[in-house]
Amino acid sequence: MASVAALRLVVLLAAAVPLLPPPAASLAVTSTYVRPTARATLSVLHDGDGRTPQQVHISAVGSDKMRVTWITDDDAPATVEYGTVSGEYPFSAAGNTTTYSYVLYHSGNIHDVVIGPLKPSTTYFYRCSNDTSRELSFRTPPASLPFKFVVVGDLGQTGWTASTLRHVAADDYDMLLLPGDLSYADFYQPRWDTFGRLVEPLASARPWMVTEGNHEVERIPVIHPRPFTAYDARWRMPHDAGASPSGSNLYYSFDVAGGAVHVVMLGSYAGYAAGSAQHRWLRRDLAGVDRAKTAFVVALVHAPWYNSNRAHRGEGDAMRAAMEELLYGARVDAVFAGHVHAYERFARVYGGGEDACGPVHVTVGDGGNREGLATRYVDPQPAASAFREASFGHGRLEVVNATHALWTWRRNDDDEAVVADEVWITSLASNPACNKKDSISLY
Repeated sequence: MASVAALRLVVLLAAAVPLLPPPAASLAVTSTYVRPTARATLSVLHDGDGRTPQQVHISAVGSDKMRVTWITDDDAPATVEYGTVSGEYPFSAAGNTTTYSYVLYHSGNIHDVVIGPLKPSTTYFYRCSNDTSRELSFRTPPASLPFKFVVVGDLGQTGWTASTLRHVAADDYDMLLLPGDLSYADFYQPRWDTFGRLVEPLASARPWMVTEGNHEVERIPVIHPRPFTAYDARWRMPHDAGASPSGSNLYYSFDVAGGAVHVVMLGSYAGYAAGSAQHRWLRRDLAGVDRAKTAFVVALVHAPWYNSNRAHRGEGDAMRAAMEELLYGARVDAVFAGHVHAYERFARVYGGGEDACGPVHVTVGDGGNREGLATRYVDPQPAASAFREASFGHGRLEVVNATHALWTWRRNDDDEAVVADEVWITSLASNPACNKKDSISLY
């Protein structure tokens, strides 16, 4: 069998002509790897004064803009100065400042500024709130393929989180996708602040696109009945931008690589039944995708729809029953989930079984959370489950061209990133058997 490097070369050279399907995945595997013990929760302190920007992170807004979000303890202007040369800031933009309260906690000033238009594949240097002590930089995503995603869920802020983030930073990428469970604040709001400081070196340099998990709900009956207060205030996503605005920060979609890839971020903890706002929006969103132009469609959701781990068994079933047909009809290529603190990759599935025109389902809820790993699996391993392992790690999805993407999962192996699972994913849009008019059931 050809090596991964050789396969990558073949794919790149043959981008303009039809490609043969990649080699079939290996037989079902349950890894016997034994993860070392858990590590303590980290607490990253703020080392500046009240006006020093902290917890800086960015997210993409449309094809040529970026949202910059940061916090200051004291009053400071919601302004971003930026340019393509270090120390020179010919452009500037102003935005909004908000705060929130949660029981006895009062947040700092949360600043939100959208900057642009920006050039693709370009490094921009910037500073926030006119602060001259800190210059940050980010690189905008490319306007065409290839495009490199990192996918990591259930991050938390432990020693394992820190090593996972080091592994992510060590290899270049264009955008990070996070399918829920960010800080594990779990009602204790200062943990949102320490999480923001922990991820800032990465989240301020590449766009982070996130969706909510169960640890973001933070609803306390009577005392604080409003859910997602901290999440909505701190991690605003482009739900009101693009061709298909959703109207909710809990679910949205966006395009990258000039429209070659469509990403759908679904909300496991927003209404999803037929007739709900999210269901109606998803139907509209997928109906607007032209697969003649969009090579890949991927979706993210927190609670996995397919899962052979004993943890959280069945928790995604109701959402799958409500929405799976929509994704299948749109020929979504892959669905990434978190929630289960382990890794698992399924074959293409639909309706509870293998289906060559269904999406590849992957659970990657193993970023480094403080709750530990989900080590118990159903035995025997289901035929559709291709690879599973209870270990921390992160995934990378490189959309190489209009027909092929390479998925790699890297185990966080005693502070080393080790490739433990890898597979080529062929775009369903390029598969004639999956695109007969009588085979599409979405609309």
